[in-house]
Amino acid sequence: MTRLEGRTEGHLAELRDGHPEGRPEGRPEGRRTAARLRGRLRRTLLAGLVAAAVAVPVSAAASSDVPAPIPAATERAAPREAYAANLANLAEAARTARDAGRTGRADRLQAMAAEGTAQFLAFDGRARGRAVEVFGDLETADRITVLVPGSDTTLDTYQRFRAGAVALHQRLKAEHDRSAVVAWLGYDTPGTVSATVLTAGRAEEAAAGLAPFLRRLEELSVPEARLSLLCHSYGSVVCARTATGPKVGDLVLYGSPGTGAASASELPTAARVWAGRGADDWIGGVPHVRVGAVGFGTDPVSPAFGARAFAAGRVAHSDYLKPGTESLDSLARIVLGTPEAPRA
Repeated sequence: MTRLEGRTEGHLAELRDGHPEGRPEGRPEGRRTAARLRGRLRRTLLAGLVAAAVAVPVSAAASSDVPAPIPAATERAAPREAYAANLANLAEAARTARDAGRTGRADRLQAMAAEGTAQFLAFDGRARGRAVEVFGDLETADRITVLVPGSDTTLDTYQRFRAGAVALHQRLKAEHDRSAVVAWLGYDTPGTVSATVLTAGRAEEAAAGLAPFLRRLEELSVPEARLSLLCHSYGSVVCARTATGPKVGDLVLYGSPGTGAASASELPTAARVWAGRGADDWIGGVPHVRVGAVGFGTDPVSPAFGARAFAAGRVAHSDYLKPGTESLDSLARIVLGTPEAPRA
């Protein structure tokens, strides 16, 4: 246990006992001491999360002043129509960025276009950006996986997110041809080092968009299709607030800081809930506490949370979907419903 974790646990113990520093909570001096302890706990939690965050590389965030066209209206379009319209919008966004001298953004958008073969159900090149990309045939797949990313996932860091989606799709296709993966960057993710990453505000907004998107997938997919929701890092906070619907059979939390819920049974889903964490994931050192609106409470991989545990191996925070990893193998087995999905 680190010195930071030890201090946090000590503060929590004092608050739980109701007699901080030996004074009864009901007395004025006890209430003042309890208030000081709660303030110290908030600061300790903030310091712990930020310290953990800066221990990993953070890519430069997208600038909010990058010019881009208005998104194409494809919310109710058939997939093929949506793909064509959004690819055209993406190409226009790349040209607009280059004309404005934003060559870095323009180059990244051109890479996203994948030589004209990319399949985007949605695309918005403005500000930090949003994109919903499909890998595989969405209309014939009977195993559909939706990936929900965590902090600092923007159009400027999209290739990292996309690489994980591609790796998962290839792994699934090796065993089950009728597989599709959807990379859902459908919300403004918080910065890794920011106040927004400590609370559920962005997650609440994201869940309001993810729930109807899942319903749309139910309409687009074949009747026998089974959906899985894979939620990484802050994305697990999003998924924990999303009403998933009847077709989602598995909800998987990995690299999670917590969800804000005390147990898996509190989540608005009838799906099986899974949780896993790599042995080299720095987020395991984040204090799993919740004080007011700050923090996300119970550790999803703890027995107290009640999720099904899966083996993640020795992966780091950003490596769960890397080819050849135990975590990717475990996630694929969960999606495919393999009877012996590996347990931790």
